[in-house]
Amino acid sequence: MRTALLDATLADRRAVVARLAKALDFPPNAASNLDALWDVLRTDIPGPFAIVWRDHQAARSLLGDDYDRLAALFADLAAERDDVTFTLA
Repeated sequence: MRTALLDATLADRRAVVARLAKALDFPPNAASNLDALWDVLRTDIPGPFAIVWRDHQAARSLLGDDYDRLAALFADLAAERDDVTFTLA
């Protein structure tokens, strides 16, 4: 299973999306905003795959509202797709 490992070294939303894109092999220019990220993860990336956010409390402090929006998006994605997991570690 492919796994995208996120952590507190990612200083902004762009860095989080870049890490996801690399780990999950996004199509070029696929996720320029949260709506596009949702679309790519929901329909364009074959499963199974996992998103694991390590040091998530530190990431929350660093990213603020972006953390909340991204974590909600990943949780909604895992709820919608049986072949996707999202873990806060």
